[in-house]
Amino acid sequence: MRILGKIFGFIFGLMFAGWWGAIIGLWLGHMFDRALGQNFNLGSFSSADGQSQFFVTTFAVMGHIAKAKGVVTSQEIQIASMLMDQMGLQGEARQQAQEAFRDGKRSDYPLEEELQKLVKLVKGRSDMLQMFLELQMSGVFADGIIEPIERQMIERVGRALGFNQSDLERVIARWEAEIRFQQRRQGGGHWSHHGPESNSQSGSSSSSNRYESSEQSLSDAYKLLDIEASATDQEVKRAYRRQMSQHHPDKLVSKGLPPQMLELAKKKAQEIQHAYELIKQARGMR
Repeated sequence: MRILGKIFGFIFGLMFAGWWGAIIGLWLGHMFDRALGQNFNLGSFSSADGQSQFFVTTFAVMGHIAKAKGVVTSQEIQIASMLMDQMGLQGEARQQAQEAFRDGKRSDYPLEEELQKLVKLVKGRSDMLQMFLELQMSGVFADGIIEPIERQMIERVGRALGFNQSDLERVIARWEAEIRFQQRRQGGGHWSHHGPESNSQSGSSSSSNRYESSEQSLSDAYKLLDIEASATDQEVKRAYRRQMSQHHPDKLVSKGLPPQMLELAKKKAQEIQHAYELIKQARGMR
């Protein structure tokens, strides 16, 4: 319990304004001690122990979701390994992630209890909880599909983290859109609403496919920014800034995101940037 603020507030209040000043100083000192305590607790997540707990819980919950389908397949193990590769995990850090994944596969793994510990660890900060949920979805969606049992588990995790059903569905929809957007961007080259016209049937079909892919990518870009296509240019800009604020790697690391997860945060921010650029191009925005 912090009392220095109360002591100094009482003394200075008494010296300068008598007993009424002492009472007011005592109250102000109490508020100072309280704020100092909150700031101290807020920063505890950035400690090595706090980051380690976030890291371990991430992979344990991934293992638990994978086990929910029954036997964990070699493909699911490969997906977990792929995520470790993307994070650049080597040596002790990789071993820690693998052990956590195996621990999460236990049938008696206390999922809700561990998630409640996580909520307390991050002090209920929505950006960190959303990042945790998105990390789980990166494992579920890594093979390009989500099975019913996986969706049920993601919803269960989301509810335990404090997401209501509406917010949870929006997060899942954004992630599904991001996966489609990323796949088209990596596999389809450049998007354009205007392609060279051709009199040949194959050319017409190819042009039509490019247009359809462009329209689908644009639709997913809006979903990725969590905004409607009917939004004004100003609303698009605000949505972009909001998403970048929530997902900027440096900001997340400063709030306690384990450094091992920095690369995944960077990729997320890059997809947000690509989505915004596509929308700007389609609207002719500067």
